Amino acid sequence: MLVKKSSPSESGRREPGGDVGGFEKFTKGIGLKLLEKMGYKGGGLGKNEQGIVAPIEAKLRPKNMGMGFNDYKETSSAPALQESDGKQTVARPAILPVEGRSKEKLWSKQAKKVKKVYVTAEELLAKKQEQGLETVQKVFDMRGPQVRVLTNLENLNAEEKARENDVPMPELQHNIRLIVDLAELDIQKIDSDLRNEMETVVALQKEKEKLQAEAARQKRQFDNMEEIVGVLDRIGEESTSGTLTLDSLAKAFADLQQQYVEEYTLCNLSSIACSYALPLFIRIFQGWDPLQTPTHGLEVVSLWKDLLQGNDIFAISDAASPYTQLFMEVVFPAVRISGTNTWQARDPEPMLRFLDSWEKLLPSSVLQSILENIILPKLSAAVNSWDPRRETVPIHSWVHPWLPLLGQRLESCYHTIRSRLESVLHAWHPSDMSAYYILSPWKTVFDAINWEKLMVRFIVPKLLAVMHEFQINPANQNLDQFYWVRTWATAIPIHHMLPILDIFFNKWQEVLYHWLCSNPNFEEVTKWYLGWKELIPPELQANEHIRYRLNLALDMMNQAVEGLEVVQPGLRENISYLRVLEQRQFETQKKAAVQAQSRPSVGSNSGIQMDGAVDMSMKEVIEVHAQENGLLFKPKPGRMQDGHQIYGFGNISIIIDSLNQKVFAQVEDRWSFVSLEQLLDLHNRSGSKRR
Repeated sequence: MLVKKSSPSESGRREPGGDVGGFEKFTKGIGLKLLEKMGYKGGGLGKNEQGIVAPIEAKLRPKNMGMGFNDYKETSSAPALQESDGKQTVARPAILPVEGRSKEKLWSKQAKKVKKVYVTAEELLAKKQEQGLETVQKVFDMRGPQVRVLTNLENLNAEEKARENDVPMPELQHNIRLIVDLAELDIQKIDSDLRNEMETVVALQKEKEKLQAEAARQKRQFDNMEEIVGVLDRIGEESTSGTLTLDSLAKAFADLQQQYVEEYTLCNLSSIACSYALPLFIRIFQGWDPLQTPTHGLEVVSLWKDLLQGNDIFAISDAASPYTQLFMEVVFPAVRISGTNTWQARDPEPMLRFLDSWEKLLPSSVLQSILENIILPKLSAAVNSWDPRRETVPIHSWVHPWLPLLGQRLESCYHTIRSRLESVLHAWHPSDMSAYYILSPWKTVFDAINWEKLMVRFIVPKLLAVMHEFQINPANQNLDQFYWVRTWATAIPIHHMLPILDIFFNKWQEVLYHWLCSNPNFEEVTKWYLGWKELIPPELQANEHIRYRLNLALDMMNQAVEGLEVVQPGLRENISYLRVLEQRQFETQKKAAVQAQSRPSVGSNSGIQMDGAVDMSMKEVIEVHAQENGLLFKPKPGRMQDGHQIYGFGNISIIIDSLNQKVFAQVEDRWSFVSLEQLLDLHNRSGSKRR
């Protein structure tokens, strides 16, 4: 059977659906049967008959025309659309022009060629460095059906943007862009590896230079060692032959120390030098007496000090240095022999001259050995044998020179010195000024507590007795006793010196009072006052209490000059006593009469008159004051202070100066002037301390 072929023009004008299934006549009809089973009833395909039946017709493109040329309308692959009259139409596919694209003939041979721009690896790396993208990481995009690998986030949404902008072939562009990104990544990785290799080269170059320098140093050190060994061999030959001298040996090692500083310390050449120099030094110092010729050998030892001491890394301490060993072998034996056999502690000058001469050359360990093993034992033995009653040389003249060197190590001698001094001070009299010259140098040596105890126990009582005996007579004044006391002004603590001077001022002001009351020559009085003021040491005049006593005398002199009544010294202190007596006069008379039987002595001495006149002694006044306050007042048998009987007033001890009408109480190991009210207050405070 012959079948007439239809032309393309005829097939293009065929009505849709007009000959559907016509080819079934040439087959067994299986295709139509399958369509009918799927709901095909004729017309369109599908349940709603919206599918096309006619195949998409091909449209022949003009010759030599490429795709997308001159806005050519391609046949659309869209399904047939149902028209308003029920007929189906086929939407022909067409490629729309891209916005912004020029309408030039892209596929024409005469089309203008676009100039390609190439980016070199250096430009790419520079751009990445500017953008700070030297560290590149891969990004995996798993949002689509396939995993995409990106090198940065710039192209994360490139395909969506391309679809939105209808960019042709976005998948191809994405693949090309990915290839470019991977190429950039490879370039950056190669650049990073290159940099690492360059840094490795630099590090290896430095290591090479370091090893070369170390090799050169070791070679130089080896050469130096060979030269040092040569010098030592020559010195050994000279020592064996007996031609070696200290000068040549010192010169050889001085040259080695100057030329090979590092090797001199590293090889401990100072110990080698000491071994060669020791026999020569022994010959030089053989038979030497350091106390007779202390400067012998100073220059040669000074020359060798730097050679043997130096910066020895093997010397753990000063005692382990070769110089110290040489000193202990050569110099110290001579000092020990002379110090033990010939030196006397009472003559410190020879040993001091030796120590002064060798001060800069003596190692500290050797100096301590001399002090502890030679000087201190001899000094302690001399102190133990010292007798101040027979010695003519003061002990401080041969003990004090060692204070800067021995310091606290002399404490063991101080107790012996104090006990020997106390043994002779019992019979001492203030007229003997030798005690001051022996004791005063020890004020800054003994501790303050022991010094004060020594003064209070042996010196202050003797000076108080002298001051009580001292008489003031402007017409014929004897100042010997005053000078005895004044000498100790700088040695005795000020709070112990004030009571002694108060005795003087009481007598001095009493004499001044009587003199001013007898119409004196005020010019003579002024000279007398200034003369006494000059006799008081400046250390005492700086005290506030001393200035107060001097100002009282000035007030008396001013009162006399102005024609006023001069206030009697001590009157101000006695006013409180008189007021007490006036206020309690009647009560005192009754109590004295009642207690006359129990205390005959008080009754016989009491002289209180009914008309109000007061005729009572200071002792009776204090006794009445004690009775009024319920306190016990009685003498303490066998106890005296400055020639006065000591009484017990309650819990405190007092003495009564009847001549000056004053009372002194013992307050903290010293006697202080007090009033009646202060006596009661001191008693109460003493009782509270005991509780």
